[in-house]
Formats: sequence, C-alpha cells, structure tokens
Amino acid sequence: MNSPSPHRWISQFIFGFFFAYGVYLPFWALWYEGQRISAPDIGILIGIGFATRCVANLVLTPRFHLAEQFLPVLRIFACLSASFIALYYFVEENFWLLALATVLFNLCCGLITALSDSMANYYSRLKILDYGRTRLWGSVAFIVGSTVVGYLISFYGTGVIVVTALVGTLASVLCSFRNTNPMPASNVKRTSNRPKVFSQLKDWQVIKFLLLTSLIQGSHAAYYSFSSIHWKSAGISGATIGYLWSLGVIAEIMVFALSKYLFANRSLRAMFVISSIGVIVRWVLTALSTEVALLVVVQLLHGVTFATAHLATIRYIEQSEESRTVVLQALYNAIPLGAFIAIMTAISGWGYEYWGANIFWLMALMGGLALFIRIDRKPLPSLGSQLASKRAEEQN
Repeated sequence: MNSPSPHRWISQFIFGFFFAYGVYLPFWALWYEGQRISAPDIGILIGIGFATRCVANLVLTPRFHLAEQFLPVLRIFACLSASFIALYYFVEENFWLLALATVLFNLCCGLITALSDSMANYYSRLKILDYGRTRLWGSVAFIVGSTVVGYLISFYGTGVIVVTALVGTLASVLCSFRNTNPMPASNVKRTSNRPKVFSQLKDWQVIKFLLLTSLIQGSHAAYYSFSSIHWKSAGISGATIGYLWSLGVIAEIMVFALSKYLFANRSLRAMFVISSIGVIVRWVLTALSTEVALLVVVQLLHGVTFATAHLATIRYIEQSEESRTVVLQALYNAIPLGAFIAIMTAISGWGYEYWGANIFWLMALMGGLALFIRIDRKPLPSLGSQLASKRAEEQN
C-alpha cells in the first residue's frame, strides 16, 4: 500500500480526532447533566479540561519541537486518548473520578491538537499542502460527530455520548499507524537547544498576540459549555442543537476552504478586527434570543469568530522562525485555548447559574476589548525558499 501524502495523512488523522471532539465539546455538558452534576460543577469540570490542555501545552508539547517527532508522538497519545475516554464508563456520578478522567483525556487532547497543527504548519511552510484545506477536514468531522450524536440522543438519551466519542478516537488511532510521504524532517539540528517556552513571554509582541487571541477565542467559553443546555431549556430538540452546531462548523469549513481567496491580501490586523467585530455581534444576538432563525445567523458567524481568528493565528506562527513555531503553537494552545478558556468556562458556570443567557453579554464585551489590541508582522521567507537558499549557499 502506498504511503499517504501529508495532506491525506493529516486530514484522515484529524477527521477521527475531531469527530470525537465534535461529540465532546457541544454535548459533554449534557452528559454531565445526565449524571446529575450541577451547573457550577459542570463549569468546573469543563474548565479543568481547558486548564489541563494549558498545562499539557506548556510542559509537554515544546518537548517535541522537531518535525520527525510528530508522527510517533501523535500515535502514542491517540491510543492514550481512546483509553481515557473509556474511563468515563466507570466513573459516572463521582465528581472527583470525573475530574480525573477529564484531566487524563484533556492531557492527550492538548498535545494532539497542537502537534497536528504544527505538523500541518510544517508542510504548509514547505508548500506541500494548503493549511486551510487540510484543517477543514477536522471541521467536517466535527459536523459529522455533533450531528450524529445529536440524532442519537433523540432516540437513546445522553448515555450514547461517551460511546460515540470513543468510536471517533479509535478511528484516529487506526489512521495514525501509517507513514506519510515525505516524512517530516526538521531543518533545525537535533543538537540545538530546545526553545524555552517562558522566554517567549519576554517578547511584548508575543504577549499582545496571546492577549488578543485569548479575548477572541475565550469569548467562546459560554457557547462551548452552556449553549446546548440553554437551547435545550428553551425547548429546542437535541437534533436541532446538533444541526445548529454543525451549521457553525460549516461556516468554519467554508472560511478554511476559501482562505487563500478571502485573506490573501488581508493583513493580520484586518483579520483580527473582522473576528473581533464578529464576536460582538454574535454574542449580543445569542444573549437576546433563542429563535432558531436568529440562531442560524449566530452560528454562521462562527466562520468569523473562530475560523478567521484561527487562520490569522496560524499565519502569525508560520511567519515566525522555524525554531519558534512549535513553542508559539504550544503557547497558543496553552493560554488562549487552554488557561483563559478554563477561567472563562468556570466564570460562565457561575454566571449561567445566576444570570442565564446574560452571560453572553460578557462574551461580547471581550470582542470589544480585542479591537484595541494591534498586532502585525512582516512575513518571513517561506521554509521552502529558506531551504533552497541554504542549498544554493552550500553549492557555492
């Protein structure tokens, strides 16, 4: 059997992983609720998950900064993630055992998300694949996962959620045990010092980048954790909730697929401004209404609030030196997508308990604050051109 291309390998691997994530993110709160866990405790458990991803990316991910480490590490942690999802079968209503299972599973999630993105970014810098068109398969899988589990919940109840997530992780494991062609090989010498994570935090531009992306991505915390509960309490069926989540990811897919045409001539500043304005509009509408027709508009804005900001982030990282890319990816996954969302998720738990849908006004405010943070940078030569220049120098 021929080895799959990098595009096929990464697309197939993240399809299985994001299928499971499409079950986990929108519906795990409903599963917790089915185990008679209170709203504040649900917020804490989901927040623990984001916090664990933060720790995983600060401590573990930077240790695998060489490209040749990506495949074996992804295989190991895909296997572990399937094992840890299975743990949920045995813990049920015990809060502390649920917290343990959450920590172990999200430890794997944090590393898999960062390294699969780093691997796609590596091949993108070599001009072997288009990041947006590769990453969109994760979004497609997210749609399939959320739609399938939303449909199954309508017939079998919330107990089916863990089973469906486990299927996705096992598919990811099976896809991982192949080599791609060409295999990733770092242009950074193995003997070189591993970049220090916290040394990057002395760079004011990096701090601004992390603050900006924290505000934009952190504004999704209440949506990720409590939108399904909020919509269900308004009388919206589980199947419709699944469709709404899927619609949001369809918008995300379209932005990824058309990214070259939409943003080729856009600066980083312009992309982040577009995302920030989308955040304000989206969460104001969410706070005001649960009418399905309006929620369709809300979900279409996911392509603006998440996908556009994510593409801007990847461009920022891609334009950095090769030796810093995994560290910057780790920081992005650790702080904006980990620690900050963990904090905002915990706040959302208490906020939803006492304020209900008004918690989304706080999410909208974060988009307003993001408008005042300006980052931009001049692109570095692509990795492919750097390698070509290096070969030319060696020949001379």
